[in-house]
Parts: sequence; structure tokens; C-alpha cells
Amino acid sequence: MNRPFRFGVNMLTPASGDEWRKRCRRAEELGYDVILVADHLGMPSPFPSLVAAAEATERPRVGTFVLNAGFWNPTLLAREVATTDALTGGRLELGLGAGYVQAEHDAAGLPWGSPGERVDHLRRVVEELDRLLGSDEHLPRPAQHPRPPLLIGGNGDRMLKLTAEHAEIAAFTGARSVAGGALRHLTPEELDERVAAYHRFAAGRAEPAELNLLIQLVEVTADRRAAVRPALQHIPHLTEDQALDLPLLLLGTVGEIADQLRAQRERYGFSYITVLEQYAEAFGPVIEELRGE
Repeated sequence: MNRPFRFGVNMLTPASGDEWRKRCRRAEELGYDVILVADHLGMPSPFPSLVAAAEATERPRVGTFVLNAGFWNPTLLAREVATTDALTGGRLELGLGAGYVQAEHDAAGLPWGSPGERVDHLRRVVEELDRLLGSDEHLPRPAQHPRPPLLIGGNGDRMLKLTAEHAEIAAFTGARSVAGGALRHLTPEELDERVAAYHRFAAGRAEPAELNLLIQLVEVTADRRAAVRPALQHIPHLTEDQALDLPLLLLGTVGEIADQLRAQRERYGFSYITVLEQYAEAFGPVIEELRGE
């Protein structure tokens, strides 16, 4: 049985306090269920931004999408998570990932490590957060018990196994990292295989996780082919027809995009859809179309 749709917007652009609160209130007006903040240098700092977002709004939850575990010591992170959850009235959702931008680690003077080492560190962070926040002796205490819902983002086998073991939300990017930190979009068939791999790892769970997909492009248009052509330079391994089939590109009329998301929920199980901030307004009518489904 399909889960109801939820919609998140990933906020990426720094702003003054007044402007930030205005943007968050607009996201609430558009119908977004979750206001999210990324964890990249040059972008807003996640935790104070989420506290401000919660203060400016009434209904949406707030979340990190996603914290780069390589930036964080788990003991200090537990304090940030618990405090933010308390200050937002239990509205926090904690998103974690292994990190994929070496230049940010270099700029911060932090070790980069191999992919395996980064996943190992993420596992340590997740397990330590579970231990610390699950203890009645840990102060401060989060509002949600034993901790806020955990989202883990990643497509590789080790990441999916970790997600299956610990996370309430499994987030898929629809792409994988390649040399130089670039991302290569997954075909629908490749995404089928990755979702199936997650379900194999999660076979013993009492309750299946919510599945999230990060959308890379939204354009409401009557001409899908014209809309996709500028994106082809970024996906040279795909034809125009193949690009139009990518799950992370939403191109078409409001009705066509809504139908695409319904079909993808049926095929993959993606019920929690995240769009980037620059597409928040364009995606608003789609939220209205799908509200309650």
C-alpha cells in the first residue's frame, strides 16, 4: 500500500533574518510539509536556520538535507540535534550523509578519506547518536523519543545497508558520484535496481521506511522536449527520450507532473518528494494537485 505524499523544499540560499522567515512562510503557503536545509560551505548553517524556520511557521516540519557526517563530531552533533528538536517543538527530522565534495573538506582543513572511510565515519556517527540520544542521562533531551526521525541519503550498497538498519527515511538522489565529485544520473532501470537493493537489506524490518527522492529540475510547460534540451549538456550519456524518462526531472503540465509522481510512487515507492529551493514556486501547483493522495 502506497504512503501518502509528502513534499519538502531544500533551502540553499543565505538570507537576512527577515528574508529567511519570509521564504519559510511562503513555503508553508505553497503547501510544503518539510522545510529543509543543506550542509554545504557557502550555504546557510543548518541548525540556526531550522530554528528560525520553525519560529516563522506553524505546520511544516524542519530537517537537515543532509548533514555531511565528515563535518561533525557525534557527541557535539547530539547536543545540536537535541537542542534543535527541543527548540522546534519536536518538528526536527535529521538527515545524514557521507559527504561527496572534497573541496569543502579541504577548505575546512578536515580529512577527506576514501569512500569506504567516509561511510565508516557515518556509521560511527549514526550509532553514537542512537546511543547518546537514546539514553535518559543525555542532556539536553530531544523533544522526540528516543530521537528525531533519521533520514540517510545514498545509493551504494553499504549506505543502503546502513539506512535499512537505522533510518526511518531512505533518501535516493537518482544519481551517483563519479570522478571529480560530479553526479551521473541513474536511468529508471538503474534506480529500480538500487531501490530493490534497499528492500533486500531492509527485509527484516518491522516497518518499511519512507522513500524519498530528490528532484533536480522542475518546469511546468506544455513542451516537455523543449524543456529538457538545455539539460542534455549535463547528461551526455542519455538521449532526449531517455532524459525525459529520468525520475528526477519533472517536466510538463501540472497534470503530467502529478501523473509522473503517481507513477513513480507506484513503481519505486517514492512518496516523499524534495525539490530544490529555486523550483519551490513552480512546484507549488503540483502539491495542490496531489494534496491528500
